[in-house]
Amino acid sequence: MPLSEHEQRMLDEIERALYQDDPKFATSVDVSRIRRRRPIMAAVAFVVGLVCLVVGVIATQSVLALGVVVSVFGFLVMVAAVGLFMFGVPGRRGLPVVEPSPRKTPSSMSERMEERFRRRFEDDHGAN
Repeated sequence: MPLSEHEQRMLDEIERALYQDDPKFATSVDVSRIRRRRPIMAAVAFVVGLVCLVVGVIATQSVLALGVVVSVFGFLVMVAAVGLFMFGVPGRRGLPVVEPSPRKTPSSMSERMEERFRRRFEDDHGAN
C-alpha cells in the first residue's frame, strides 16, 4: 500500500532532518544493500525451514510429538521466508532519493517540534 501524500512529505522531512543532523550515519545506511540481502536471507531461511520439516518427518517415526513440533516449526519458517521474499523485495516504486537541504527557519508545526526537541536534546547533553 503506497504512502499518502502527507505521509510521504513527513518521511521526506524526517530524511532531510537525518541528513542535516548526522550526514555520516545517513550516508552509511544503504537501502539498496539491505534490499539485496533480503532475498538471500529469505532463501537461507527457506532452506532451514525445509531441513526442519524433513527432520521432523523423520523424527516422527521415533518420537511423534517432537517430530510434529519440528515439522510445524519448519513449515512456519518456510512461510515466513516466502513472506520476507515477497514483501521484502522492492516493488516498482523505490524509496525516494532525498538530498540534504540547507538549513532554514522552521515553518511547519512538525519542523518547529523537531527544532524544539533538538534544542532540548542539545541542552541536556551539553550540560553533562
